Amino acid sequence: MKETPRAKALRLLQKLVRMKAADDDGMVTCVSCDKRIHWKDADGGHFIPKGASSFWSLDERNVHVQCKGCNGFGMKHGTSAQRYTIYMQEQYGADFVADMIASKNTVHKLYKADYDAMIKEFKAEIKEQEKRLL
Repeated sequence: MKETPRAKALRLLQKLVRMKAADDDGMVTCVSCDKRIHWKDADGGHFIPKGASSFWSLDERNVHVQCKGCNGFGMKHGTSAQRYTIYMQEQYGADFVADMIASKNTVHKLYKADYDAMIKEFKAEIKEQEKRLL
């Protein structure tokens, strides 16, 4: 099945976020549990779930490094969501996080051209990160 432009943009953004967070050895830290892992083994976890908000799904401020355990099971059944919230408040401030939550149902209509522009931008940034991390 062919990847939709939205799915491709999401995948590239998540990769870019992980790469940007990596140190020169390629290591990142999960925002929910502080576990150190290689960026290729991490997820780009959404604070506001990508399926719950068209407005925030492709905003880099909503996507941060998480280990697979925290991004999956931990967000729904563990304490990862609470720890992610604390991280977000420390990073952006409580007012910004409250605005994110309040505006998560805002409809943000994107067209193929919008996704194509994002994909182009994300690919260019990924290329720069690849130079740094190789």
